[in-house]
Amino acid sequence: MKTFENLESEVRSYSRGWPTVFEKSKGYKLWDTDGKEYVDFFAGAGTLNYGHNNDAMQEKLIEYIKNDGVIHSLDMATIPRQDFLERFNEVILKPRNLDYKIMFPGPTGTNTVESALKIARKITGRETVISFTNAFHGMTIGSLSVTGNSFKRHGAGIPLHHAVSMPFDNYVEDHDSIAYLDRFLEDSGSGVALPAAIILETVQGEGGINAARMEWLKKVEELCRRWDILLIVDDVQAGNGRTGTFFSFEPAEIKPDVVCLSKSIGGIGLPMAITLIKSEYDQWGPGEHNGTFRGNNMAFIAATEALKNWENDEFAHAIQEKGAFLKSEINRLIDQYPELNGEAKGRGLMQGISIDKEGLAEDICAEAFHRGLIVETSGPDDEVVKFLPPLIIDQEGLEKGLKILEDSIKHVLKQ
Repeated sequence: MKTFENLESEVRSYSRGWPTVFEKSKGYKLWDTDGKEYVDFFAGAGTLNYGHNNDAMQEKLIEYIKNDGVIHSLDMATIPRQDFLERFNEVILKPRNLDYKIMFPGPTGTNTVESALKIARKITGRETVISFTNAFHGMTIGSLSVTGNSFKRHGAGIPLHHAVSMPFDNYVEDHDSIAYLDRFLEDSGSGVALPAAIILETVQGEGGINAARMEWLKKVEELCRRWDILLIVDDVQAGNGRTGTFFSFEPAEIKPDVVCLSKSIGGIGLPMAITLIKSEYDQWGPGEHNGTFRGNNMAFIAATEALKNWENDEFAHAIQEKGAFLKSEINRLIDQYPELNGEAKGRGLMQGISIDKEGLAEDICAEAFHRGLIVETSGPDDEVVKFLPPLIIDQEGLEKGLKILEDSIKHVLKQ
């Protein structure tokens, strides 16, 4: 690790928690240069929902390169771009009766959030955006303004304006956050201007795997409709099947005005993001929001192949079954190890165990790494052991990873 310690910026993070040099990956496994095998419960922070080096995606990418396919094209028309647009419309949007224009804002999650904030302000002519406690929406200035984490916000180095944070669902026990939000909007003395948009994650990934109730999500949408506010759902981590349906908001039967997707939309881990905008709100001028890397043809190819998983309900049902198994195991661990004072969080294959003892979750994840499991922490105090295995993981992989985790819990609690 000396190369990374001597030459790379101090900003690096994951290489500190998992201090080894990784060399190979396949499916739900990673191997380092010593040949040690790791079960991956991290999946590139939710970027590898379809696993490492999917065979079909790999073959199509190799073939495209060998045939001198266009690699970089900004937003010029290419065959991979056309194929993705048509398949996404046919496989994802039409079956869900969703009328969205598809925007390519740039390659990352924060790019799609920035474009969502800009279009909401353009459409409404208003400046303020309401976000929620423990939200995480990205690391650029606009995205940071609607992010809750104080450490990341301070990194901006300037005041972050035109955003107001409201309590997320169940942020305060026995407190109706919808009534609180509604009162702020209707009271001219609240100090909160009518916002351009409300932005939310249905399951807060970095904020602690906090899953909003479906009825809460419906009420937020109702507020938006009543006050003519655009509803933005940031589905960068919770989308692409992570919670058991392609969009995480589907079970709530809501239709956001803008949806942000990145991470696993690229299929194989290549940078890609899209912003879905209701047709009536797609009022951009040509080039009003642009970027050099908004035409990743390699990602389009892998993304189009990934959509085959969504041509019927089998993949979604498999995720839901695995999620139910994971939830039962999480509850078993919480019951079996009361010293954790644990709480089950999340849904689908985006779950976690919140541990009410400072530093314990970090110690468990560190021990798990030494035993061959890649798993990270989440939450404002790194208090949640966060499970994000690839969606293609099988029962054997889940059981193996959970066995390593349980052995790690036993070891740490004995110290």
